[in-house]
Amino acid sequence: MSTNEVYVISAPDYLYDIYGILPETIFSNIQPGNKIIIKPNWIRESHLTRPNEWEHVITHPVVITAVLKKAIEKLGRKGNISIVDGPETGSSFEKILDHYPVPLWKTMAGEAAISLEIVDLREDKWVSDGNVVIERKKLPGDPLGSTQINLLNSASEFYSHSPKKGYFGADSDISETNQAHNGSNNLYRVSRTVLEADVFINIPKLKTHKKAGITSSLKNLVGINTYKNYLPHNSIGTIEDGGDQFPVKNSKSTFESFLMPIIHQKILINPRLAKIFSPIQSLGNKLFGNNSKTIRGGSWYGNDTMWRTILDLNKVLMYAEPDGTMREDKWSSAKKYITVVDGILAGEGDGPKSPDPVNLGYLFCGTNPVSTDAVCASFIGFDPLKIPAIAKAFSVKRFSLTNFNYDQIVAKINNENFKIGAIPLKLIKNLHPHRGWEGHIEL
Repeated sequence: MSTNEVYVISAPDYLYDIYGILPETIFSNIQPGNKIIIKPNWIRESHLTRPNEWEHVITHPVVITAVLKKAIEKLGRKGNISIVDGPETGSSFEKILDHYPVPLWKTMAGEAAISLEIVDLREDKWVSDGNVVIERKKLPGDPLGSTQINLLNSASEFYSHSPKKGYFGADSDISETNQAHNGSNNLYRVSRTVLEADVFINIPKLKTHKKAGITSSLKNLVGINTYKNYLPHNSIGTIEDGGDQFPVKNSKSTFESFLMPIIHQKILINPRLAKIFSPIQSLGNKLFGNNSKTIRGGSWYGNDTMWRTILDLNKVLMYAEPDGTMREDKWSSAKKYITVVDGILAGEGDGPKSPDPVNLGYLFCGTNPVSTDAVCASFIGFDPLKIPAIAKAFSVKRFSLTNFNYDQIVAKINNENFKIGAIPLKLIKNLHPHRGWEGHIEL
């Protein structure tokens, strides 16, 4: 199967025979004896504000089970499979797994003489009160440990990007994020189990995303990290300051961009002080606006940071060796890759953690994340070239993520081939973007 081709397969619901409709050709890369990674989207155990909802937030069990069965068959009674993810730091891995038929998976693997492990890749888990971290717990993480990779200078998409006030990462230690991305070094700490694998099978959930436009194959690689604070999420300040934290500069955004780094570095970084600060966070909502209504933190179409993190992580997956060195910079050196995107029940609006469900009714299957995500974006009514991580992937100069041009992408639908810009409108369902992207990424 060519990397520019993407299968689009109708599946009206999760009662459908998912295993029976998965295209055989996308699994042809798997050989007996391979080490296989299966990477779902397990961001958290449920919708952020509606705890009884989860099927449109994380990858559905029947999709994972179908892909697992295909992988087991291809291994021919020789090899091993690791189902891994590094969820959001405050999420419960145990509650996530409660949604899944883990005993069935182990039985399937055991009967085929295949080793199977399920791993929480995180090194840390946080306990929060509202949006404030009040306790940090160490986790076992990847049993093989983590590997630190340095995409030095032009090997990174952060090359020549130097916001005046620096980057926000995943934690309050802003200095750590900025030391990891200091204009020359660009550090990532990822799972060694992932890097040792022969074939990486990505099974993301198709949703809107507040910082990236959409989350699908490319964005799902945030979960291969064992330590999230090395990941720049946005640049501090407004555009006028050289940042992308806020879409407009006014008195509130100017004051907040000045104050919040101080609060993070002087108060929130210390759990004891954070506990004291937590009860007064409502005052901040009154001063600056609630997160559900105010666009902040790079949650808008002008985020010029997140796409760089996303593409760097895809380079790391495709080209990094377990010892942290990089493979030869040519397409033939890239890791074998499969993606099966769960778009049967998709998420719109306030994604990735609080989306609303949409019955989209498709699986998207390919062997390249860029072509697959471009087709996914098109099917939810978004212009792929207005999604930075997709659009910028075609101009990557080192450690390429494509071996095709944008206009060579083909959607394979019901035995017909359609170029990326010629997908029949009747097949497209227009999803609502996150409010920070609304009016800027639609077709």
